Amino acid sequence: MNLKAIFHYISYLQYPLMLIAFYYALSPYLSGIENLKDNTNLIFLKLNTGLIFMGLAVSFSSLQDTTKTQNKFSKDIWENPKKGKIVISVMAITIFLFIILGLVSYLNSFDGILNDLSIGFIVLGLGMFGFLKAAVEMFENHRKDKNPD
Repeated sequence: MNLKAIFHYISYLQYPLMLIAFYYALSPYLSGIENLKDNTNLIFLKLNTGLIFMGLAVSFSSLQDTTKTQNKFSKDIWENPKKGKIVISVMAITIFLFIILGLVSYLNSFDGILNDLSIGFIVLGLGMFGFLKAAVEMFENHRKDKNPD
């Protein structure tokens, strides 16, 4: 088995990590409404933990094989030069916003909701950098105007 295939199989860790993120995002609501009224900070601390696990999951997804597409929807995007550029631009803007929001809230708020979420936004943004690199590689590998098959 080659190294590329090993990394591709490691990329499947994104799914359990995303489930853990989903659990942390929902866990305050599963404990009951009466508990939410008393612990509003708990909601945002759990959401921050969820964002951290989501950032890890997204970073693991960047290990996938970029020479293959997973479904028809992604194939349609990466084969079309215009759609691919739009998706990459939106991803880059989103990453920029997550990191800026995380850094500004981390450096300027010592207490409160934004401080509780700041590390999660930073980790998610950094995890998306690897995903952006994988998206650019998929775009280069699959676009019809550069790679007619």
